Amino acid sequence: MAVVEALLQELDSEAKTTRRVLERVPEKHLSWKPHAKSMSLGQLALHLAQSSGYAEWAATDVFEFTPDMATAPEAKTQAEILSTHDEAVAKAKKMLSKLTDADLAKGWKATAGGNTVMELPKGALMRVVVMNHAYHHRGQLSVYLRLLDVPVPSIYGPSADENRM
Repeated sequence: MAVVEALLQELDSEAKTTRRVLERVPEKHLSWKPHAKSMSLGQLALHLAQSSGYAEWAATDVFEFTPDMATAPEAKTQAEILSTHDEAVAKAKKMLSKLTDADLAKGWKATAGGNTVMELPKGALMRVVVMNHAYHHRGQLSVYLRLLDVPVPSIYGPSADENRM
């Protein structure tokens, strides 16, 4: 199986799981933070919802981080979170569909203020920044849900709230 095809299959499967978690985000708690240094629930959920869309960065060889990207916006509604997620997944699928396995071997770098922040092959961009990054934040979000006493959906197997044997 081609690498691009495998990434598309994984993206599709994981996006469904991520959406299940995002569907549980309680709108009334979007400004809640588990700690002063943490993102709010609305910031974390919106950031996770946007994550798949970072696949579009592979359209260029260099991506410049801008100062306005340093502060994560906070979602205003759950509908905003879900529509953002759906749009980001569609963008990621479109971008991945344009790439070949050879494209994934090409270099990519991110800069900020002209300084290189990271440099890696586009395939690693997809794996690390688009996929693994989302799984990390989905895990964080499931902890936020638990702390708010919101039932956590099944992710890779039964949760304490669903599908218990």
